[in-house]
Parts: sequence; C-alpha cells; structure tokens
Amino acid sequence: MSLAVVKVGTSSITNERGDIDDGALLKLCADLAEARAAGHQVVLVLSGAIATGMPALGLAQRPTDIGTLQAIAAVGQPLLFQRLNAMFSNHAVVVGQVLLTPYDFIHRSQYLHARQTLQRLLELGVLPVVNENDTVADDEIRYGDNDRLAALVSHLLRADVLVLLTDTAGVFTADPRYAHDASLIEEIVEFDAVLESVAGGAGTDRGSGGMTSKLAAAKMAAWSGVRAVIAAASAPDVLVHALGGAPVGTSFAPRAHRLSSRKLWIAFAQGSAGRVVVDDGARTALVSRGRSLLPAGVRRVEGDFAAEDAVEVVDEEGRAFAKGLTKYSAATLRNVAGRQTADLPAGLPHEVVHRDDLVVLP
Repeated sequence: MSLAVVKVGTSSITNERGDIDDGALLKLCADLAEARAAGHQVVLVLSGAIATGMPALGLAQRPTDIGTLQAIAAVGQPLLFQRLNAMFSNHAVVVGQVLLTPYDFIHRSQYLHARQTLQRLLELGVLPVVNENDTVADDEIRYGDNDRLAALVSHLLRADVLVLLTDTAGVFTADPRYAHDASLIEEIVEFDAVLESVAGGAGTDRGSGGMTSKLAAAKMAAWSGVRAVIAAASAPDVLVHALGGAPVGTSFAPRAHRLSSRKLWIAFAQGSAGRVVVDDGARTALVSRGRSLLPAGVRRVEGDFAAEDAVEVVDEEGRAFAKGLTKYSAATLRNVAGRQTADLPAGLPHEVVHRDDLVVLP
C-alpha cells in the first residue's frame, strides 16, 4: 500500500467560463475512490474556493484586491466542500477538511500538529481534503501556492508519490501553446536551469500556479525522497497509472538521500529572512566538512532578521548554497562578523548557524 498526495488545480475543475465543472469533479472523485479501492492511502490538495465563490456572489470577473478575494474564498470554500462531499458519498468515501497555509509549517509545533491530524484521519479511513486557507492567506492567493503546499504535505507525511494534476499532459521541451514541435518529457532525474526556463507562467486565466510552480513542487518532493508526477487531470485512469508506476505525464525521480524532517522543514517551510555572505573557507567547511558556520567566516550581512530566523548562506559572488536557522540577529552578527571565536563577547553563541540547523543546497 502506498501513500499518495494528489493536488488538483482550479483550471482542472473549471470550464472555460471559470465555473466549477461537475463532470471534472465527478471524474476526480471516481479516480480517487478507485485508488483507495486498490489499497492506496490518498490525501487530496484541492484549489477552487474562489472559482466556486464568484458565481455565488454574481461576479463575472475575478477581482484583483486581496480583501475581496479573501471574502470570495470565505463564501466558496464551504460550497466547494459541500459539492465534493456529496460526490464522494456516492463512493462511500468519508472526507475531512483540513485548511492550511505554508505559514502553518513555519512553527514547529504547528507542523507536528498538522502531521498528527492528517495521520489520524488516514488511520480512521478518511480521505483528507487539504486546501490553503484563502480567507486569511495573501501571497498564496496571488501566486498559486497550493503546489508548494502539496509538496510540503508530501514530505510531512513521508508520502510515496506526489501527483500534480493539471490541464496539460506534463512537462514539455517547450511551451506547447506556442511551439508545435514541443515534445513531452517522460522522466526527469535532475533539475537544471534549462528545464525550469521552459516552464512558462500560468497555463490559463483560471489557474494561478502554472508549470513553474509545479516544477518547484516536484523539486521539493524529490528532496523529500518522494517520487513526483505531473499529468493531465483529464487523462483516463491517470491516478491508477501514476500510483502504479505506469507511464503517464512526466515523472520525477526522488533523491537517493532523503533529508531529515527537521532539515526539510528548514529548507522548504521556512521563508528566508535575510542573507549571510561568507568567505571561501567557510563555504568549504560547510559543504565539504559538515561544519557549523562561525562568525569568523562571515563577510557581510544582508537584511534585518532575528535570532532563530531562517537565512540563506551565500558565497562572495552572491550564489546561495545553504540555508539555516541563525542564532544571531542581523544587528548582532554585523558587529561580530569576521571575529575569531576567542574574540567574541561573553554570552554570545560560538556558531552563527549550527550544522544541525543547516541544509546544504545542490
């Protein structure tokens, strides 16, 4: 039995007018019920609260201000779940709603509570339906962060596979909307800048994430040791194929070495509050020797951060190569940057970032 996180975007469950497509929702529910019947545990991450709320409020065009979007989401979220619940009842599937934002992953206690709740729902035979809490979110509404949220859930639960269902067949060598000779990439083992450059923006006016967001989510899953698949929601038996390992869409190989839960949390759930520029000696110590970052190796501090915030560690050419939780505030670190440990004022930590709180990026 495998554990799968399945993410479905707004563009995959709406029609050309932007209204919720009951046919697409019915297919999704049938696909998920079939996967469960085959013995898989499934968590669904579903967008669409704003698309559901707009017609209920008589709105024809999507507003642009955050306050109105949050109000629409507040109306649409219960309506969408009510619709989904009725469809799943035809398959004798009990669903439970879990509203999260990426900010719920910033605080360790919230992170652990979210995992405990999702695991208990699965133990009870419930299909958890996760959505970003659009009524209080801000950037998520504008930037389609449900892809990132799905990747965070996949590593939080140590899932076997993350399936990102969208309105395209997968990742292509070029944007298929404009390049007629674009071909589907069936498997991706390593991420590179060329791959990410062909992703493009949002696929439709109804969706907000686009292929760039899905590639970022697939990369996060790979770091979690989770296989990822990007495929078309409309494809026949798409989940059965994706969960069974049959060729469908674009598959992403997981990294051989899975990061610990804590380091995954640091790498992906924590936003960077600033940057610490280090010299070549410090870079070598961190990357090749697994050492902690000391004040002696710090050359410059960028941003205004507090102790325990996440910071990027960059070389003197500005290239980020690590991320970690700092024991220093930006102001204090500026005062001691470059000093040897023996020269530090009494009471200050010896490490800027301890190796247990540091993630080296590829």
